[in-house]
Amino acid sequence: MKEQHEKHDPKQEQAQHEREQLMHRIEQEHVRFINLEFTDVVGMAKCVTIPVEQFATCIEHGKLFDGSALESFARIAESDMYLFPDLSTFTVLPAIVRPFLSTTMRQGVDSNGEDNDIVARVICDVRTPDGEPFDGDPRAALKRTLALAHTMGYSFHVAPELEFFLLRLNEHGPSSLPHDRGGYFDLSTDLAATVRRQMARTLQQMNIRIEASHHEVAAGQHEVDLESGDALHIADNLMTAKYVLKAIAAHYGLYATFMPKPVYGINGSGLHTHQQLVRVSTGKNAFLNEQDEYGLSDVGRYFIAGQLAHARAMCALLAPLVNSYKRLVPGFEAPVYINWGRVNRQALIRVPRLNRNRSTSARIELRCADPSCNPYLAFTVMLRAGLDGIQRRLTLPAPMDENIFLQDESERLRPRTRMLPATLGEALDMLREDTLIRETLGDSIYEGFIDAKSIEWVDYRRQVHQWETERYLHIF
Repeated sequence: MKEQHEKHDPKQEQAQHEREQLMHRIEQEHVRFINLEFTDVVGMAKCVTIPVEQFATCIEHGKLFDGSALESFARIAESDMYLFPDLSTFTVLPAIVRPFLSTTMRQGVDSNGEDNDIVARVICDVRTPDGEPFDGDPRAALKRTLALAHTMGYSFHVAPELEFFLLRLNEHGPSSLPHDRGGYFDLSTDLAATVRRQMARTLQQMNIRIEASHHEVAAGQHEVDLESGDALHIADNLMTAKYVLKAIAAHYGLYATFMPKPVYGINGSGLHTHQQLVRVSTGKNAFLNEQDEYGLSDVGRYFIAGQLAHARAMCALLAPLVNSYKRLVPGFEAPVYINWGRVNRQALIRVPRLNRNRSTSARIELRCADPSCNPYLAFTVMLRAGLDGIQRRLTLPAPMDENIFLQDESERLRPRTRMLPATLGEALDMLREDTLIRETLGDSIYEGFIDAKSIEWVDYRRQVHQWETERYLHIF
């Protein structure tokens, strides 16, 4: 009888080796609990915590949870979901973070309880009982769009600038008064400088690479810039960074908020996102053409044109709160018009000048997103809109490098200065009309997002706000 030889699968053997290494690390670092993290449709971080003894089984078979219990995540008919860990995202939570990972931390209440257990986190993919990716998982939506880009020969790299405010805490919660009185790039000696350094140090300890951190324009406003990387990895890091920054602020008796416009009359917080396409075959930047006036290749121009074409629909995902549209107003370096340029800081898309390292510096910066967005969905629609521009070879309109707010009214009304939505309600209407963006999200995410945000918008419209009573009550 012919001898049977077992076939070896190199990928399977590599996966087994990585799993064994991870389990050894868990034992060496005395990890006791593991947070299985995932993200809901509206961008809130969720987790199921398991004892470390359950982790091996979880890797193999997933962890069952009830998806229908989460708002806008899954319908009752498809409630049984499984969390499968992406082992490449495993990291041990630093000691400074662990005591504050609770709902009380989000409300700005300090936790004085000691926590000596070593806790790790791993980001999970959500799958159905059949083992298929759940189409309502925002991480799966980004993976699908990245796969499309790969079939076209590209990988998608992003570098977000995460802005936030540090606020004082009192017995009633976060105070609207900012902690410091610094300005843009100020070298301050107050507590905020120490807090930012601790934030950068902790993120780097978790393998989240930081390019820079600094004070922003408004008093109490700060920025942490993540290094460029593949979009899935950066979306994972952004979700982690937001709760890590909140935890560290709480450690110092402060409150970090990613609310887009927490204070009237000063700059709001954005999530300016630098983007590149990299050719899979060569590893070279697909946006670069050194002979072009703006350093842009045809691919880069098509990509920008696609994002401009879908900007109004994308806005619902990139600026998803009622409050987001209090930031997208004239006068605070936030975009209002759908345009692009180089020196115009109010442009929706900015093309920074090339530096000496031209291959890595060729990029485009989208400026309407804010830190309240779900990064998985934000990067999904950014990429799909740009790819649509490439597929259809869309013509890029002329740049607008002058300051648009210095123009007279007739100039502002030119066709090339279409405006972004002025309210969340308008943005949702634009999303409903954009077939490509709807199909990119898929029915589960689209319906869940629209339902949740429509409720939010209707509830806001029904409220009587303090401004209205102060303006009208004594007159009418």
